[in-house]
Amino acid sequence: MADVASRASLRVYVSEWENGRRPISDRYAAILRGLLGVTDAELRGAAHREAPPAADGYADLLARIDKASSVSESMVNTFNDQTELLRTFDRQMGAAGLVDQMTGHLAALEDALNFAVLPGTRQPVALALAGASTLAAWQALDTGAVERAWRHYELAKRAAQDADAPMYLAHAMAEQAYVLCEAGRPALGVDLVRDARRTVAGRASARLTAWLWAAEAELCAQAGRPDDCRRALDAATAAIPEGPEDRDPDMLSIFLNGTHLARWQGNVLAMLGDDEAVGRLYAGLKALDPTFVRAQAGVRYDLAHAHLARGEYDQADAHLRQARLLANRTGSVRQMRRIDMLSSRL
Repeated sequence: MADVASRASLRVYVSEWENGRRPISDRYAAILRGLLGVTDAELRGAAHREAPPAADGYADLLARIDKASSVSESMVNTFNDQTELLRTFDRQMGAAGLVDQMTGHLAALEDALNFAVLPGTRQPVALALAGASTLAAWQALDTGAVERAWRHYELAKRAAQDADAPMYLAHAMAEQAYVLCEAGRPALGVDLVRDARRTVAGRASARLTAWLWAAEAELCAQAGRPDDCRRALDAATAAIPEGPEDRDPDMLSIFLNGTHLARWQGNVLAMLGDDEAVGRLYAGLKALDPTFVRAQAGVRYDLAHAHLARGEYDQADAHLRQARLLANRTGSVRQMRRIDMLSSRL
């Protein structure tokens, strides 16, 4: 348990922090970053100032170029391993406590890319940055930092273009469409995810193709386009590879197999008020890895939504309570917002 001031003193501190009358100490900053899911710069209200330029700027520049040119394949693998570790922590514990680690990770990757000169060095680093920044963007969206999420997606798209990686570009574009949907522009999100499909046409893996169709279906449901939604669901079902394997070897950020897709379809059908949703969601919940805490919260929310559409208020309330408990464990602002909105209908 952190040693903090009394509740009465904390009220005074918060007021003084908000009005700029008291600086946030490092001890309280460490606590607040985890609670709020923000970077240190965002918490303190200003970015850290850059150091003044050295007297011999060329010497410093060449030193950084030389350092970037020495980035080896093993170093890129280390970057990717760190992204994978952060992805695992995110699935199990949520994104709020990972902001500082992810910020440092992206800064190291950006620095390596910014000072890499030749394509042989730039492309693998850019690919690693595209994957890491897409993950960082989704984490930012989950913690409610929507502007940071948008900027991370823009970084992911630029990195994917630098790496000549259309699959990574399409994935970042389609996930960015969710920011538009959360902001109340689902129709614009549909346009963006369709543009993502066109961007990667003929060059996407089967698993990514299914993922893009399923994302389009979800956004069409949000935009009130049920016919387009069902066509996209059918296309996703036709594209998904058979078997239990869920990791895309060509793009490690994609996890999708027939079981996952059925759960996703249940989510979409719940939005449409379709009776099929309940059965698909219960099957998905049964097959879900218990360590995927945030995913469990999502399925519970979807079941509450589906039961509510059928007028089954007791079942809806029970699942919504479970969803709230799980969302609190991960600190998901995005999920809590959805849960609160659905709770108002019970």
